Amino acid sequence: MDPRKLTELLRATIDPGQQKQAEEQLNQMYKIIGFAPGLLQVIMSNDVDMPVRQAGAIYLKNFVVTNWADKEAENGVVPFSIHEQDRAMIRDAIVDATVHAPELIRLQLGVCITNIVRHDFPGRWTQIVDKITIYLQNPDASCWPGVLLALYQFVKNFEYKKAEDRGPLHEAMNLLLPMIYQLILRLLPDASEQSVLLQKQILKIFFALTQYTLPLDLISKQVFSQWMDVIRQVADRPVPPETNNPDLDQDERAELPWWKCKKWALHILQRMFERYGSPGSVTKDYKEFSEWYLQTFSGGILEVLLKILDQYRRKIYVSPRVLQQSLNYIDQGVSHAFSWKFLKPHMFEIVCDVLFPIMSYTAEDEELYLTDPYEYIRVKFDIFEDFVSPVTAAQTLLHSACKKRKDMLPKTMQFCVEVLTSANTTPRQKDGALHMVGTLADILLKKKIFKDQMDKMLMQYVFPEFNSPQGFMRTRACWVLHYFAEIKFKQENILVEAVRLTTNALLNDQDLPVRVEAAIALQSLLQAQDKSQKYVEPWIKQITLELLNIIRLTENDDLTNVMQKIVCTYPEQLMPIAVEMCEHLATTFSQVLETDEGSDEKAITAMGLLNTIETLLSVMENQPLIISQVQPIVLQVIAHIFNHGVMEFYEEALSLVYDLTGKAISEDMWKVLELMYELFQKDGFDYFTDMMPALHNYITVDTPAFLSNENHILAMFNMCKAVLVGDAGEDPECHAAKLLEVIILQCKGHIDNCIPPLIQLVLERLTREVKTSELRTMCLQVVIAALYYNPTLCLETMDRLQGTLGQSAEPIASHFIKQWIHDTDCFLGLHDRKLCVLGLCTIISMGPNRPTAVNECAQQIIPSLILLFDGLKRAYAAKVAESEDEDNGDDESDLEEGNLKYYLQMKMKLMMLVKIT
Repeated sequence: MDPRKLTELLRATIDPGQQKQAEEQLNQMYKIIGFAPGLLQVIMSNDVDMPVRQAGAIYLKNFVVTNWADKEAENGVVPFSIHEQDRAMIRDAIVDATVHAPELIRLQLGVCITNIVRHDFPGRWTQIVDKITIYLQNPDASCWPGVLLALYQFVKNFEYKKAEDRGPLHEAMNLLLPMIYQLILRLLPDASEQSVLLQKQILKIFFALTQYTLPLDLISKQVFSQWMDVIRQVADRPVPPETNNPDLDQDERAELPWWKCKKWALHILQRMFERYGSPGSVTKDYKEFSEWYLQTFSGGILEVLLKILDQYRRKIYVSPRVLQQSLNYIDQGVSHAFSWKFLKPHMFEIVCDVLFPIMSYTAEDEELYLTDPYEYIRVKFDIFEDFVSPVTAAQTLLHSACKKRKDMLPKTMQFCVEVLTSANTTPRQKDGALHMVGTLADILLKKKIFKDQMDKMLMQYVFPEFNSPQGFMRTRACWVLHYFAEIKFKQENILVEAVRLTTNALLNDQDLPVRVEAAIALQSLLQAQDKSQKYVEPWIKQITLELLNIIRLTENDDLTNVMQKIVCTYPEQLMPIAVEMCEHLATTFSQVLETDEGSDEKAITAMGLLNTIETLLSVMENQPLIISQVQPIVLQVIAHIFNHGVMEFYEEALSLVYDLTGKAISEDMWKVLELMYELFQKDGFDYFTDMMPALHNYITVDTPAFLSNENHILAMFNMCKAVLVGDAGEDPECHAAKLLEVIILQCKGHIDNCIPPLIQLVLERLTREVKTSELRTMCLQVVIAALYYNPTLCLETMDRLQGTLGQSAEPIASHFIKQWIHDTDCFLGLHDRKLCVLGLCTIISMGPNRPTAVNECAQQIIPSLILLFDGLKRAYAAKVAESEDEDNGDDESDLEEGNLKYYLQMKMKLMMLVKIT
């Protein structure tokens, strides 16, 4: 492979005018032997411009990720994978390249190592351990960033594997772990940026090695103690004074290597304590270790963490993640009597001087609230932010201390009241105190001494803040009310006032964060206080429309839950605006899909919107006029999802199709069936199970319309055939067989020409291995349904298939009937048993035309029928009992009476059959 040619092509890929043509040429070359090593040669050439080398590194990374592993043949064609000759050359050179490459390129090569290790270690690539060993022993410090990255990617491959699958890793780390321990010991005295970055990388390797499994055979107590001493030193050492640069903003400061190194040290400490060092909450493998850990390390580690908190208390900068991890460790320590001994003398001081400031409104909060309220809302409601936020860690620690440790709750509440009543308290401090009180709401409402005072507390300290000139205090008032929504109000007028203030905040406040919190508080009141519903009702239309407006503005998924609650609570009142609501929801859904930022959060919001539309359809299902008006709007949403292949929402879209076909099926909805069929053909049978409820509706809700177009039946048959013939798995196959049974039973007398292929399809499936009794029973039921549909046609079809499917001289019908009777005990539930009984009655009633196997099995048929009847009796009894549990109304009595009549009629038939046989 000519390196100059590759260099020019890679250079062309970063020129917009030549990019497309260059990529096409690369795509024509990549299968040639020598391509991948040639790329690596260009990447490592110092004579080539850095942008070109970077382009080559990215291309190589993608090439390795996509094409390294051997692939199975598809339709007799083996897909391309990198030639073994090239793979051997890459394996031999990749660690060296990673060690000597500049940082920008090194990261891409690290991803290559990850993929190669995943597929080739230990089988084809044990040499990676030797390479890493050589470079770790090399005194040249310029080699260490690259070799530590290679080792990190190596260990990372095993991070999530079970202990029994980590043998090759542990074997390698027996050699490598002592080496990186000695390296970090050598690096510790050097506080330079380069040294600290190397220390951080070593800590990341140790974390990846121990996050989910602590290999005690590899890491003895002595070795563990040595590492813990190093980690404690990293957590304890001061950060160089030059990091206090006033020109750095908070985010940049937290990203400095010294703080990131501390973060990883604390990350390890917290993980070791949580997963392996907490007696009573570890697996049996670590029971003895956890007790040793608690006794051995609590004092030293907590001393370091208390120093970190003291720094924060004294207004010395501590990065948010270091603060968060310190609080998380202490939270774990609160639960254990031994570690509590060290914490107890300091805990109230921590509450007042550390947790209180963290939980108070900050200058950063203020800037975000005023300049970008949308981002303020996103951050405050971001569930992913909770995993890294010091505020969440502070809430958790406060809650644990007040719940688990005597005197902490009364002392904390006294402190909060002092803050709230002091004339010198600032609004930000008042916010912190209310934040603390709200965090403790569930505990306070369970303690008699406090719960009796809570409505007074709301009136005295919370309700007045709804009129505060500061928007953040009005937001906090709504937030606190949300957390105290389950309070048992002594006087109803307090509830009335709570509803009035919340509703007013939602409808009239100028600040968006206030309106968002007011909506969530209102949902909590509606959920917890039944009497609140009548006080909200006069404003429900305005509330709903405002809520839809806020959802569109913020795309907040918590608010979609509020909307669902309102829709379920006030269906009748919302009928006049149901169409407008649906339009709002559909427009917002399209808006969410059009923006790519924050895709995880957007997906949650979009799903919430679809669920809200579904809730609206469900509560309006008995209003055909409204359903007919909202249907075109919902269809746009469904069509958008299907036509654009938005696969993560297929399940929700199919649920909407089910709702829109539950009572009647419009002409447009029949077009959706065509879309579903196209979807099935494009995405295989992955979503067939999700389609089932809607497909069932298409067959049963308007059977004449279903039968009016033979393409409807053909589509259903083709889908079922693809599932039963393909490799879908037995659960989807059961659904496919069920759908065939429904078609036969629902279309009795109208699809004679379809019966033979349906029978052939399920009998062919029965000739292959069937692992579960559920699938075998479902396939049998299709043939039983065909017998019930037209016994003569069914038996004639079986006779015709004898030459094709007959695996013995015995007629297929005889073999089928014997298998059916043998599996009688596998028919469960009302429907399956009833169909089985009807099928047996049908073939017995054929008289002289019945198959000879019926006469041969006569002695088994009657016991089988009795078994089925007994099962039916039990099933009906269970259903009646369940109905009575839910509601003792007349409907259940009618049901019981109807079922009893059915049971007696079938019993009489059985007696008749006994006489016949």
